[in-house]
Amino acid sequence: MPPRPRTLAAAVAVALCLGAQAVPAVAADAPATATEVSRGIEIPAFYTPPATLPEADGALVRSEPLPLALSLPTLGGPLPGEATRLMYKSTDAGGEPVAVTGAYIEPSAEWRGAGPRPLVAVAPGTMGQGDQCAASMALEHPLRFNGETVSVGYEDLSIYRLLLRGVAVVVTDYVGLGTTDRLHTYVNRVDGAHAVLDAVRAARSLDSASVTSDSRVGLFGYSQGGGATAAAAELQPTYAPDVTLAGTYAGAPPADLVEVTEAIDGGDLAGALGWSLNGFLQSEPDLRPIADRYINRAGEAALEDLSTMCVGDALFAYGGDSSTAWTTGGQSISDVIRAEPTLQAFLAEQRIGGLKPASPVRVATGTADDLVPHDQSRQLAVDWCRKGAKVTYDPVVLPGVGSGLLNHFAPLLADQGKAISWLTDRLSGEPARSTCWSMPVQP
Repeated sequence: MPPRPRTLAAAVAVALCLGAQAVPAVAADAPATATEVSRGIEIPAFYTPPATLPEADGALVRSEPLPLALSLPTLGGPLPGEATRLMYKSTDAGGEPVAVTGAYIEPSAEWRGAGPRPLVAVAPGTMGQGDQCAASMALEHPLRFNGETVSVGYEDLSIYRLLLRGVAVVVTDYVGLGTTDRLHTYVNRVDGAHAVLDAVRAARSLDSASVTSDSRVGLFGYSQGGGATAAAAELQPTYAPDVTLAGTYAGAPPADLVEVTEAIDGGDLAGALGWSLNGFLQSEPDLRPIADRYINRAGEAALEDLSTMCVGDALFAYGGDSSTAWTTGGQSISDVIRAEPTLQAFLAEQRIGGLKPASPVRVATGTADDLVPHDQSRQLAVDWCRKGAKVTYDPVVLPGVGSGLLNHFAPLLADQGKAISWLTDRLSGEPARSTCWSMPVQP
């Protein structure tokens, strides 16, 4: 179908905001030929996991040099740094071993803060569900328009800003995004958190990395990434006690998926409902009978179509669509949630905010954000304050516009510099202030 004008304008605005070979630590054990084609894009064989994985979470499976598309050769080395593509072992929400890909970038810039060079794990925002959408591939191909897929590496901006400050960066592709053995488990709380924390472990084990176990560690994410870093901050004390966090930035986190589902249905990013459903059905087979009762043929076709799409594809194809067209009785997905206790219980388990982070966290959300609603993101900060966590909450006050996508994306850019400064202060050892005193934290 032709692109909707408003959605097309929003997608173009996202693209316009974007404006070297690395030394591998472990020899890649994959052949150099592609093994899969997703919407016309060849997925390198590197992304096909081996039959067996190491036992330890965060253990490297393989690595290889990753050419950065935006790189400037200088006498001191390529700017912003040298990149290595990674595959590492993690554990999924079902307790099973899983291979995850990503990238480590060693910055050329000197770290001028206190202590050794720090490491930040970047959790990308929504990239899509097709393997070609993986953030590690976007570092090599920031913009791809081939008639079948539209992918935009918008996270490259935050990654490069951190590198220019001398901060080493590891970025995760998440479970199933890039790796060709399964679907991406979009917004799954446990999968996202584990992938982020294990990326830190993988980066530390690289021979070519200057970071060590003594390097301070931070987490950085917005939107889907904000949910993943928020969940990682909560789960770190139990899942990764060896990964001490200096601070976590969680921008516009989708902490309550029930509220987020209702907000995105019929909006610019309605296709994300399909990614959520696809991922949930893979993670929790007990939900399949519910899907079989409610999802009609049009819905099944949409879920299959979306399973190989990037965010740009979904904006064009499904922006503004309602989930009522996907169900047997014309119900919305929110109606189905209200009618099904099993689905309600599953989504309650996905709720972020039930555990206390052991390290400082900063939550920022646009007050006009109606895609990942401001109120539920702010509630996450309140929930953490009630548990005694050290929380900095910053509302990003911007005027609302007609596009939900722009209402959600504008705070990312408006707050990004402040978010990076807050995090680098924590990486230098400066204490964080809490704003819990100014929030209604009473039970």
